[in-house]
Amino acid sequence: QVQLVESGGGLVQPGGSLGLSCAASGSIFGIAAVGWYRQAPGKEREPVALISDGGTYYADSVKGRFTITRDSAKNTVYLQMNSLKPEDTAVYYCYYSELRGRTFWGPGTQVSVSS
Repeated sequence: QVQLVESGGGLVQPGGSLGLSCAASGSIFGIAAVGWYRQAPGKEREPVALISDGGTYYADSVKGRFTITRDSAKNTVYLQMNSLKPEDTAVYYCYYSELRGRTFWGPGTQVSVSS
């Protein structure tokens, strides 16, 4: 049974920073991609930052502000978010996918950016 546990969300003022982490436990084989999605109220879930063997993807809206890193030995992925804006407010979901097609999602962590 694969489980993803996120931590690090919260409330921050505009211009502030937050760091998210996601630890994976269980047997994940042949990882295709890991990363983060987010879903704001009334909007569809969207990719924020992803790492795969092909490289790193960032949504245009977060380029230059967010940084995704991965510690393969710890099966953990991180998202450092700087210069946060109110429009970054969303539930952030950790994501792992396997080459053989299975995908896994964390329960989500709330990030709120407000003064």
